[in-house]
Amino acid sequence: MLKIGDKMPHFEVVNQDGAKVTSADLIGKKTIIYFYPKDNTSGCTAEACNLRDNYDALLARGYNVVGVSKDSASSHRKFIDKHSLPFTLLSDTSTEMLQAFGAWGEKKFCGKTCVGTLRRTFIFDEQGTLTEIIEKVDTKNHAAQILG
Repeated sequence: MLKIGDKMPHFEVVNQDGAKVTSADLIGKKTIIYFYPKDNTSGCTAEACNLRDNYDALLARGYNVVGVSKDSASSHRKFIDKHSLPFTLLSDTSTEMLQAFGAWGEKKFCGKTCVGTLRRTFIFDEQGTLTEIIEKVDTKNHAAQILG
């Protein structure tokens, strides 16, 4: 997993519209990259909507917000449209980006151990240096965790 002070790992994925996005595209602005398991599930929807509802405050602090899951670009487009999300969602169907960030691994789900997306948030400065990691995400109050 990444550590504070690490540089943003290289990645190349697509956004909700199928356009290519790379790590280089995010350098130059403070960026919040949040990883979540699945579009349109209760916790992931609560987290996305909390970030949406506090988007102006995040922008005021100079943040670019980017969500990432292994869902398809078309799933992301529907999720954005359904919940009026104002930020980019990236599709990492191969899980390469998830793995590079340390957001893919073993977790407990419904009492069983499985491998999947770990809900984590990484905050980078304008130079692409990691400044903060949030491992225990409060889906209903995530923006407060970031802004606090």
